[in-house]
Amino acid sequence: MLAVGVLLTGCSRSQPQPAPTPPAPQPSPTGPRPSSVPPSATGRPGLPGFVVLGDVDPRVRTDIRYASPHNFVGRPITGYREPLCLLTRRAAEALRRVQDAALAGGHSLKVYDCYRPVPAVNDFVAWSKRPGEQRSKAEFYPHVEKSRLFAEGYIGAPTAHSRGSTMDLTLVAEPPADQPPFRPGQPLLSCTAPRAERFPDNSIDMGTGFDCFDPLARTAAPGVSGPARANRMLLERLMTDAGFVNYPGEWWHYSFVDEPYPDTFFDAPVARSSVG
Repeated sequence: MLAVGVLLTGCSRSQPQPAPTPPAPQPSPTGPRPSSVPPSATGRPGLPGFVVLGDVDPRVRTDIRYASPHNFVGRPITGYREPLCLLTRRAAEALRRVQDAALAGGHSLKVYDCYRPVPAVNDFVAWSKRPGEQRSKAEFYPHVEKSRLFAEGYIGAPTAHSRGSTMDLTLVAEPPADQPPFRPGQPLLSCTAPRAERFPDNSIDMGTGFDCFDPLARTAAPGVSGPARANRMLLERLMTDAGFVNYPGEWWHYSFVDEPYPDTFFDAPVARSSVG
């Protein structure tokens, strides 16, 4: 997690932060609320200056959860027409530098989400108002009532993702282990369980699963120690060295500080056609 946005996102630079960081747990950093940009109002691509990350760096691995049913809603999300990571070129080129550093240490980046269109965030907000839809609770928010997700800051609006320079990501060992596909209807496993008991994501151990609505997901959560804490700190060092800033409420969430569209939230779908 533009007219609206969600979620679910430090750096020693003196440049402006993507947004203030409130007490934990909180939603992703947000910016002003200008009117969103129509997908193709002038006949040009709906996302000017954006690229498909795989075209800039095909070495970065992808697992675009909102284009699939394996997410906290439990179905593909509105606006995700293709399982692609779209980013502003500036952010994508900075992420390529992170990948160079990660590979030098025997790891690769893997992205879960990048640009997130306004309609997707609206879908999240609408879902939050339907109490009967909780098919993914056992995995993504096992210890929080759905009715409290807004009040406790796990879902909010708008989101920096809709500006195109924010992404959710992790590290995998290189070469990565196989990751079995998610099968709708399979038993769900808590995102806060020990790694061996969670969904078998091929990420190195980060202490929780991705999109885990729980205090343990905070980057510096005191309940996370040992290798998992070291892995979070490794990811943070790699990202901050390349000009990204972490949202402390989520270990996976980073924004490029020098983002080109700090005041614009986009509506165009996640599709190659949106970038021309």
